[in-house]
Amino acid sequence: MKNKEVNTDNQQGNAIKDPDNWTTGDEPMTEAQRSYLHTLAGEAKEEIDENMTKAAASKRIEELQEKTGRGQ
Repeated sequence: MKNKEVNTDNQQGNAIKDPDNWTTGDEPMTEAQRSYLHTLAGEAKEEIDENMTKAAASKRIEELQEKTGRGQ
């Protein structure tokens, strides 16, 4: 049996990109984002904008995760 060689050259293969740099960031938020935002907003007792872009929704999720403690 041969050992598989692990490629360590591409350390950023699954790196998190800044939502401002997403090629699809201007598209409407996904249903998964919408659902999670509703959950977080309910816990934080805050309103959400139903017309956010994917990038804006991602940023808002991070804010609400921090506020609710879910992002830890």
